[in-house]
Order: sequence, then structure tokens, then C-alpha cells
Amino acid sequence: MNHMPLRSLTGVAQVRRPTQRALAKQRTREKILASAKALIVEKGYDGATIRDIAAAAGMSTGAVFASFTDKSDLFGEIIVADRDALYEAMEAAADQATHEGAPVDAALQAVFEAGLEFHFADLPLLQATMAAAWSSELGPQVRTRLGRRPVTEVIAGAIGAAIERGELSPKADVSLLSQMLWDGYLANFRRTPSQAWGIEALRARLKEQIAIILASSREG
Repeated sequence: MNHMPLRSLTGVAQVRRPTQRALAKQRTREKILASAKALIVEKGYDGATIRDIAAAAGMSTGAVFASFTDKSDLFGEIIVADRDALYEAMEAAADQATHEGAPVDAALQAVFEAGLEFHFADLPLLQATMAAAWSSELGPQVRTRLGRRPVTEVIAGAIGAAIERGELSPKADVSLLSQMLWDGYLANFRRTPSQAWGIEALRARLKEQIAIILASSREG
């Protein structure tokens, strides 16, 4: 009977488990991020100081700076984690709509409703992020981090699938439509305080926006 050479077995790459030090460092980062997010939501970016964040995390300011370069770096990590979670929620909604064979309007409505539920659960963070994106100091960094995983890709996927099914014209500009839909979604949040819109009003608004934006790209 043939036996596998011992050399082959010993040559198999071993999966390295994180050390206790690495795990402790990760837990420290997570604790700082959670405290920073809570304070930024409560006080805004400018109002949440590193001293406050350290105190809320039960650490020294030195411990915060050992994990993050400065407050903008810390805020940037919060934005990345938030965007990743939003992307995954909207992507899951798109996948479910595709699995159910939903038409493009219903698929996009499901995608944006996933976004609404996500953002309404943590609306102050969205407001802080949008404000920071307009800031001359933080704007470039915020836009770069948000661009690392653009949710317009999820929207484009739903539109592309509709083109393949023949619901939308093959001449439709997928990139432009995706950006217009996303811009409309965000613009709704800018008007929400003045219009006193709740989540139901935003759902109805989104349904109208989707229909209007897609109208020129429909087949037939």
C-alpha cells in the first residue's frame, strides 16, 4: 500500500491561531470603537474628545493612541464598519429579491428598505457621517472610506439583472441610474427633519423615486 511521504505531511501549511496578545489588542480596539461610536452619536464628532472616549472605554488616552493615530482615524474605522454592515444588509435584501423573482421595482424597494431599517436604527451616526463628508478637514478621508465598498454596486446588480430579464432597456446607463437612486435615497434624509418624515413616509417616497428614475429605461 502506498503511504503519503512524511515530508508531504509536514509541508502542509499550519493555520496560525491568534496569540493572546493579539486577541487582547483586538478586544481593546473593539472597546474603543464602541465607546467612540456611542459618544460621536451623542455629542457629534467635534464634541467627542479623545479624553472622553478613553474614559468611556475605561482606558487611558495613551491606550487609545496606541490603537489609533488620532480621532479622525478612529472615526474613519467606525465609518468603514458601518458601511460594511449597510452593504451586507442591502446585498442580502437584493439576493432575497432575486431568489423570489421580484421585478426590478420591488427588488430595489427591498434594497432601500433594508437601508432605511439600518439607518433608522442609528440615525445620528448617518447624520454625523454626512456632516463629516462636507467638512473640509474630514471630507476627503470620509469619502475615500465610503468609496471602498460603494452600495451603488448592489443597486447596479439589481438593475443589471432587470436588463438581462428584459425589464429594462439594454441601453440603460446602469452606473448613472444607480447613482441617481442612491443620491435620491440620501437626499430624503436631508429633508426628513424639516418634513417630519418617518420611515413609512420614506418608504412611499422611495417607491415614487424608483418608478420615476427607471421610467425612461423601461422596455416597450
